[in-house]
Amino acid sequence: MAVRFSSLLLLFAQLVSIALALPVELEARQSVSTLSATEVSAYKPFTWYAAAAYCEPAKTLAWNCGGLPHEARCTSNPSFVPIASGGNGASIQYWYVGYDPTLKSIIVGYQGTDSSKILPVITNAQFDFQPLRSSLFPGVSSSVQTHNGFGDAHAASATAVLAAVRSGISTYGTNQVTLTGHSLGGAIAIIATAHLAIQIPGVSLRTITYGSPRVGNQAFVDFVNARAVMNRINNKDDLVPILPGRFLNYAHTEGEVHIVNSGSWVSCPGQDNTNSQCTIGYVPNILAGDAGDHGGPFDGVSLGSC
Repeated sequence: MAVRFSSLLLLFAQLVSIALALPVELEARQSVSTLSATEVSAYKPFTWYAAAAYCEPAKTLAWNCGGLPHEARCTSNPSFVPIASGGNGASIQYWYVGYDPTLKSIIVGYQGTDSSKILPVITNAQFDFQPLRSSLFPGVSSSVQTHNGFGDAHAASATAVLAAVRSGISTYGTNQVTLTGHSLGGAIAIIATAHLAIQIPGVSLRTITYGSPRVGNQAFVDFVNARAVMNRINNKDDLVPILPGRFLNYAHTEGEVHIVNSGSWVSCPGQDNTNSQCTIGYVPNILAGDAGDHGGPFDGVSLGSC
């Protein structure tokens, strides 16, 4: 984990004094609630799908994530039917698309940040906003903007993923699509949510991310929230979900679920809920964060290299 976050921590440390000095308009501390054991377990299939996204395309296309300790990433969702996989784990994050007949949903998974690959780490260290690409998001206002590195990472596989999702919808007769990913993979999944909403009218979208950073500006967040059911699961003192900072005009999508120190899962309504049981309450700045919490575990599942 230290290799994965060294570049991030050095860069963000330079911004800490600015982040602490600038006033930020805080979202009201909305009430929170603790999820039941049944509600927590309902996320488990998606956690395994996020874990499987770290595996090479040949493995996800065969739905065979290898021997111990990685085999459970695939075998935990035994009915999954692969449709397509791609990426090289460097300039293009791994991705896969398939169908889960139990959930009756197309599944889209994106690889997160892997410490063995330098390019994704560099991608994470860029901060400029850019409008959504008109070729991928026709008709969307230029005021809707994302982090440029995340936008580039999404664009690298967007056409192939869209084709695979369309194929799955046609083959399996469903309009339900669920997207997932951890870390950088979560950021890509959020942008892909907007892309699929534009490109496939009438699709029903749900997105579940793990340890995702903030992805875009408020206009982007509003755009995505209006088109999908969003959930983002954060673990304890993970610092990645508080980055890039709100003082840089980044915002989060809604639907945070925060795993607190006791192991309970707490639902935090709104976008950046400042309740003491939510991520911002636990990690008000990066000095209060712990990079070791980024990979989980999430209900017993650790996310990272396959």
